[in-house]
Amino acid sequence: MFEGTPFSSVFFIVCMIVLSVIIFFCLIIAIRGPRYTDRIVAANMISTKVIAFVCMLAVFLREDFIVDVGLIYAMLGFAAVVVLSRIIQVRKKRAESSHMLKDGEVEILDKSDEEAPDK
Repeated sequence: MFEGTPFSSVFFIVCMIVLSVIIFFCLIIAIRGPRYTDRIVAANMISTKVIAFVCMLAVFLREDFIVDVGLIYAMLGFAAVVVLSRIIQVRKKRAESSHMLKDGEVEILDKSDEEAPDK
């Protein structure tokens, strides 16, 4: 197990402060990002930094259950990035298909190729 010394306590506190500052800058990038992809990457970076912070906190406090919280947060962060990516992908496809149509035109989708059995 981790043996705490005064130097290690100061080291952990400094590392947690640095991680907090990095998380804050990632939050600014996530808010200001010019594209959705920048925002998704920033959200993923925030998730990764928070997981590192939680694991460092678990070592600093000598509490094992906090690592479980970090693992659950990792799974939720991954799921959030996947869902956001899928939402953006669907919106992009809808926007591309709506720009191709002229006013009054109706799009007819032919899915016969997708439904046909492979030969």
